[in-house]
Amino acid sequence: AVQLTPRRWLNLQEYQSKKIMADHGVTVQRFFVADSANDALEAAQRLKAKEIVLKAQILAGGRGKGIFNSGLKGGVHLTKDPKTVEQLAKQMIGYNLSTKQTPKDGVTVKKVMVAEALDISRETYFAILMDRACNGPVMVGSPQGGVDIEEVAVTSPELIFKEEIDIFEGIKDHQALQMAKNLGFQGALQQQAADQIKKLYNLFLKIDATQVEVNPFGETPEGQVVCFDAKINFDDNAEFRQKEIFAMDDKSENEPIENEAAKYDLKYIGLDGNIACFVNGAGLAMATCDIISLNGGKPANFLDLGGGVKEAQVYQAFKLLTADPKVEAILVNIFGGIVNCAIIANGITKACQELELKVPLVVRLEG
Repeated sequence: AVQLTPRRWLNLQEYQSKKIMADHGVTVQRFFVADSANDALEAAQRLKAKEIVLKAQILAGGRGKGIFNSGLKGGVHLTKDPKTVEQLAKQMIGYNLSTKQTPKDGVTVKKVMVAEALDISRETYFAILMDRACNGPVMVGSPQGGVDIEEVAVTSPELIFKEEIDIFEGIKDHQALQMAKNLGFQGALQQQAADQIKKLYNLFLKIDATQVEVNPFGETPEGQVVCFDAKINFDDNAEFRQKEIFAMDDKSENEPIENEAAKYDLKYIGLDGNIACFVNGAGLAMATCDIISLNGGKPANFLDLGGGVKEAQVYQAFKLLTADPKVEAILVNIFGGIVNCAIIANGITKACQELELKVPLVVRLEG
């Protein structure tokens, strides 16, 4: 039997996703990426746009309402003056941006995206995702774009349109055209939207995506259909086929210990408690964190060994946990079956002998 170990999710910055889309013929705003205020000014001048949007590039959402430790408010700014782009970039690059989705101290902004700002006359929602219910890809669209699609599904379910795509035959012209009609595109824009939908499907297949979500999938007053924002999820098991894309993975925002754990195919997330968790399976790991909290303790981490774990990985996991100064005890909770308890036991014994464990260790091996 082949043992597949799931890897950590691939994280791409917005500009990287947009470049992938542009490379596959999908219409996005013209943009440049800058890592200094001077480069941002040059980019703004080269765009020759009526209006420019400057966006801080971090992997967290809610950038528009974020705050920099430079004092600047907002990680997204509109301006018509290239010199303003330079001034704003000076207050962005090298400073931490805090949003609802970042750690308390925020995340350091190393790059900004300088893009042409386009007016949106109408916003729609469009996505392609893998759906287990039909064993293949499904198109999902709504004429109500630019808002949370979950909200639309609850308040106006009749405005959500779904269309299954035959994985062997691919997307048909009439399917793309019907979706464009359902999204409310009219006249020449209808065919233009259908062409973009087909290109998005080809992109979805070619890059081994599990989801391509465009919100808003909009039209401009000038009569152009544009993908204004996109979220792309990738099938991590296709990494061997998508080496170029996976090489773009931005790990700089991870904690160093998370990057170290990823080297050994361990899924680690640091928390602020003092009891280290050493568990196999994400569900059991979450349940173990809950059990600790329910009993008045605080988990120091979320550590999922996964299924195909080897003794060496167990040893490395212990090394990571004991290196954390916050850890005052270690709880091992292993459910045997997807992993052999003997492998875990041998790995723990070796780690205890070689690392001179100084904190209490509680072990539960079952199955």
